[in-house]
Order: sequence, then C-alpha cells, then structure tokens
Amino acid sequence: MKASVNAATGSPGAFPLTPRSMPRVLLSLIRNPLDALPLQIFDEPFVFTQMAGKSRLYLADPELIYQALVRNSDALGKGEDVQRLLGPALGEGILTSDGAHWKWQRQSVAAAFRHEKLLELQPAMIAAAERRRDLWLAHKGKPLDLCQEMMRTTFDIIVETMMSGGDGIDVDRVERNITNYLKPTGWKFALGLVGAPSWMPHPGKEKARAAVIFLRATLGKVIAERRTSGLERQDLVSMLLEAADPETGRMMTDEEIIDNLMTFITAGHETTALGLAWTLHLLARHQDCQARLFDEIATVTEGGPLLAEHVGKLTYARQVFSESMRLYPPAPVISRTAIREFTLGAYRIPADTILYVPIYAVHRHAALWEDPLAFDPERFDPEATRSRHRFAFMPFGAGPRVCIGNGFAMMEAVAILATLLQKFRVTSASEPSPKPVMKVTLRPMHPLPINLIKR
Repeated sequence: MKASVNAATGSPGAFPLTPRSMPRVLLSLIRNPLDALPLQIFDEPFVFTQMAGKSRLYLADPELIYQALVRNSDALGKGEDVQRLLGPALGEGILTSDGAHWKWQRQSVAAAFRHEKLLELQPAMIAAAERRRDLWLAHKGKPLDLCQEMMRTTFDIIVETMMSGGDGIDVDRVERNITNYLKPTGWKFALGLVGAPSWMPHPGKEKARAAVIFLRATLGKVIAERRTSGLERQDLVSMLLEAADPETGRMMTDEEIIDNLMTFITAGHETTALGLAWTLHLLARHQDCQARLFDEIATVTEGGPLLAEHVGKLTYARQVFSESMRLYPPAPVISRTAIREFTLGAYRIPADTILYVPIYAVHRHAALWEDPLAFDPERFDPEATRSRHRFAFMPFGAGPRVCIGNGFAMMEAVAILATLLQKFRVTSASEPSPKPVMKVTLRPMHPLPINLIKR
C-alpha cells in the first residue's frame, strides 16, 4: 500500500479528508453506484470523506478490513443504507437484522448449511444443471442470454433444495419481479445520501413496491400450504417453521419466515447465477482456460456423467469460479454504520460513521493483485492462496456476518459448470464486455450473450 496505516504510531487521530463533489456523486449513484466509489480506493488503503453531514470511510487494506469486520464487529450495525435498500423486501431477516434478533435467526438455519447437509444436496444441484444442459442441447441458432439462463438454473436449485419444490412457484414472474425491485437501486442510494424520506417518489418506485407485494404474497402461500398440509420435510421452510429463540422460546411469525425465505431466494440464487454468468462469459474469451477445464472434467469423471463425489475434486473449476468472482464479485460493496466509537489502526472512528468495504475495488486493487484486470485462475491455486492475506479476497463478505450460504454457492457453481461444459464449448457473442452495474448485486449493463458449440 502507498500509505501503511498499520505502521502508524501514537494515539488515535482523525482521518485525512478526501474532497468529493456532491452533484457528481449523486449523478453517479443514479446511473451506477460503482461509479460513485472514490477512484483513490483502487490504489490507496483507505479513503475518508464527509458528505451530507456524514463521515464515510472506504476500506481496501485487508488488515484494516479484518480489524473492522472481525475484531470490531460488535461496533458495527447494518445501518440506514441497508434498511432503505433491502428492508421493504427482506424485512428483519438474517441479512438485514442486527443484534440478538439476527443471532437467533442465523442459529436457526445454520444446520441447513453444514457441510454434510450440503453433500446431500449435490444430486439435486447436478439434476438441475442437467435439465438446463438438455435444454441447451435442443437449442438451435441464436446466442443465449447467460444471466437469464443461469438465473433459472440456480432458482430451480434453491427452490428444490430449500423449499422441496416450491409448490408451483411461477419462476418467470418471480425473476421479473426481483429485477423490478432491484432496478431503482441507484435512486434509493442517491435519495438516502441527501436524507430524503423513504416515501419520496422516484423512477421505478411503484414497480418495485408491486414486486415486493407479489414476492412476499407468493411465499406467504407456500408457508400457508405447508402449515395446513402437515407434511414433514427436511428443508429450510421446515427449519424456519420449527425455529425457536433459545432465550425466549418464541417461534418465528409468518412474516419473519417470509423475511428469511425472501433473503435466501433473492440473494441466494441471484448472486450465484451472476457469478456463473460472468464466469462463462470470461471462459468464452479465454479458450485456453476453457480447454484446461475440459481436461479436468474429463479426468475426474473418466468420461462418464458428473456424480456427486466428483464435485469436490474439480479444483481448477473452483479456481476459475473464484477468479471470476474476483473480477466481478456478485455482492460488490459491504456497508456498515458505527454504533459506537472504536479505534481502527491509527485512527479513531466516531459513532455514526458509515463504513464501506468496496469488494469490487479490493479485488482490483493495484497493491494487492499483479495485473489486477487480467483473468488468471492460477491466482487461486493453493500455494498462491496461502501467500495472500485472507481478506484480499472476500466475495462472500467477512466476519460473523459472512454469507451463510458460501459453501452452498461454491458447490453449486462447480456442479453447474462441470455439467454444462461436459457437452458444450462456449464462445463470445459480444464485443466488448458489457460494463458491470451495481443493482445491489453486480449485473452486466447489457446482456451477456454466448454461442454454444457442442463437444
């Protein structure tokens, strides 16, 4: 790093300020919140600004990130930005809540994401990927939209594995409504920055509101049917229905169950789908990496169908997916708010400071990665990974609030890649690569089309 705050000595002090233009930041937020990141954060360990009466700290130094998100996690809350953006859809679920309410909800679903449980889900992941592969085998002619294809694949998996089939959920309508909800993200960020009330109209607001009503009503029907059916199923819905706070003994209300199902369905499938879409897009542009992946799949499967026991052996496939998430982290920014004063490195962080960990910038930081814009899965071979700071790569977040589904997502992504690429080679159908845009998750500004070549 150009400036090492870790080497600083003396009593905690105040951060040096980086001036920013409010009109320019607001316009960037509306167009694409990624463009509102201060450019210095791609080269410097931190950037400290003040805007709209709030202190804002951007962190890119892995050691400072560790100190903030792990050692001082109790000093940080989700804050107003997260509530404004996700609260209407996700309520007080595991992603948006704080304190004891967050803790008992996380404990309630932890068993669903233990490694041994995930191993049981691998056949369902492979089966969903095989259904997509068979549709691709019947496809003729036009390029495919990667985001749409991967969204449907991962949605099938999460509904099958977490909701035992979902009782007839309309996948296409759910997908459209998730998109409608996320579309005005930039406006929500911009209005939040200037302290505008949440009821203020903005483009896309009514569609987003209607989307929330539809999505939550859809899940409400699933819960009602499960309660009346009396069927016992070993899935996430059953876990939430049976969850009890260990301190008070109270059960989750239907609204709280909906909060958490919304979290896992929207966040859970969208992030993996986007990671896979960007991965296949990158492989289409790097045929040498694709060829090496073909060889690994053929060696591990010995030319037969992909089986559950093969997934853990596909180490290069994991490297490819990891490198894709480095360049295009599905959740590109973490935000927190200091609920009390604490010390970070050589500096005192006042209460109410808004803290950002721009994962997108950390993953492309000039001091952390050699040739950071290049696609190179070798960065994630075991030796290279061991030599790097753990918090230089954090596509699933960090600390106590690290994504509970990270193991599920990695297993799912490898299974889908291997199943599809047993039968197809992919080539790029667009030039140049579309710009990434932040809509909570990291979507391409334009579709990601690919051409399929049967192998």
